[in-house]
Amino acid sequence: MSKQSRIDALTRAVQDLHDATDLIDELAARRLGINRTDLRCLSRLGAHGPQTASELATAAGLTGGAMTTAIDRLERAGLARRDRDSTDRRRVLVHLTDQAERLTEQIWGPILADAQAELSRFSMAELELIARFLGVALDNQRHHADRLRSGA
Repeated sequence: MSKQSRIDALTRAVQDLHDATDLIDELAARRLGINRTDLRCLSRLGAHGPQTASELATAAGLTGGAMTTAIDRLERAGLARRDRDSTDRRRVLVHLTDQAERLTEQIWGPILADAQAELSRFSMAELELIARFLGVALDNQRHHADRLRSGA
């Protein structure tokens, strides 16, 4: 197999992974009774902990007003809550609720466990290569998200 053929095959594999991940996200959003934007916010809170509305808006690519509406929906669904920051009472942080943590564990816990089991089979050198690839791929995605945001 030529190098270009291998690159093409890997590119298709990444697209297939993206499509499979997209399907999981769609099914998870349906199960939780929320839309995909709200799911992105839940994902961000699950991965990075409590955040301000503006931090969430930046991560989700939303305006401040749209983020407020999304947080309102998540609160009504019992999946998020707003609390004052204990160190700076002027700041309000959005937290996952216990219910959200239970539900997201039911959905993504088995996926994470399976992924970790598969990754444990790789050598340290292979894990470092995978980490390097994922870092480059993430930088590429962020670059092109910025490009699309700017209208280019």
